[in-house]
Amino acid sequence: MLRRLTIAIASVSALGISFCPTYASARRTSVAVSGSVPSWDVTASCRAAASIAYGQTPAERLTSCLATEQRTREELTKNWTTFPAEDRIGCVKSLTFSPTYTELITCLEMRRNVKNPSDTKPPDTKPRP
Repeated sequence: MLRRLTIAIASVSALGISFCPTYASARRTSVAVSGSVPSWDVTASCRAAASIAYGQTPAERLTSCLATEQRTREELTKNWTTFPAEDRIGCVKSLTFSPTYTELITCLEMRRNVKNPSDTKPPDTKPRP
């Protein structure tokens, strides 16, 4: 009996958690709707990428990654309002674990390309001689 009660409580708790937005999720959503790009600390993601660096030292890879993320954030800042609010919200919400600006812009561009396939270049499917 106690085991069933424990399982029932755990199930209800899990359902309640999954249906209730967290503060962080709500905050990310409001930022996505607003006119500004979210502010994320991408250092952890870049450190992880640097730890598996190939052809560069980890320090060089970390510096390169941080610079790339900064440039990507600047590009997003310039173009943020050109992406529909629905896409901004969806992409920001989907990036829950250690988000990066590179992932965000990729998500936004993919959504745009799905909606406007004529704007994308088809893959080269011709066999090469």
